[in-house]
Amino acid sequence: MNSLPVLYEDNHLVIVNKSAGEIVQGDSTGDVPLLEKVRQYLKEKYHKQGAVFCGLVHRLDRPVSGAVIFAKTSKALSRMNDLIREHGMTKIYHAIVENDLPQEKGTLVDYMKKNENQNKSYLSPVPKEGYKRAELYYETAGHSRNYTLVEIRLVTGRHHQIRAQLSHAGAPIKGDLKYGARRSNPDGSIALHACKIVFEHPVSHQQVLIEHVPAPEAFEKIWKESIS
Repeated sequence: MNSLPVLYEDNHLVIVNKSAGEIVQGDSTGDVPLLEKVRQYLKEKYHKQGAVFCGLVHRLDRPVSGAVIFAKTSKALSRMNDLIREHGMTKIYHAIVENDLPQEKGTLVDYMKKNENQNKSYLSPVPKEGYKRAELYYETAGHSRNYTLVEIRLVTGRHHQIRAQLSHAGAPIKGDLKYGARRSNPDGSIALHACKIVFEHPVSHQQVLIEHVPAPEAFEKIWKESIS
């Protein structure tokens, strides 16, 4: 059977721990996306014939690791989309950043616009035409000789939001050359990991809590070596 790092599964949803460098949806590289791997996993596990439904609830950037939710039914996908639009999901990330943020904890509010050609987002501190409000809450979780470990809770979900906002605040994510990091990571990842997710199940309406999502070895290595 197609092996996947499954964090949670029931009749409606499957949540997978995405590795850094893995694409969630197909792109011009031609690499097999996580969406297709999950579809194949479902096909093999349940011996399904023909097409298998697998809906993507949300995305993570290619160099980012952590929990990604997929819907096994169209009903679950529709309800999860509604939940996200209504800000009914809590997503927590850990980031290893260069430099300290202005305060140990706080809220960052900016206005963002995506440049499609560059696949990069730009910020404005004040509202501007074509820019969307971006908000996140952060709290410092640890310091080392060279880096700071930060916990982030997204309030909005803009393109490259965490990467752009932390960089704009003077603390680019380790390895994120696109947003001002000093150097890349050897494996091409950036030190950003989706470590916790909480939401109301779209069918049972019970709370789903996925926490302590294992971080990649490269992420752990960066932090351990910087505090040794």
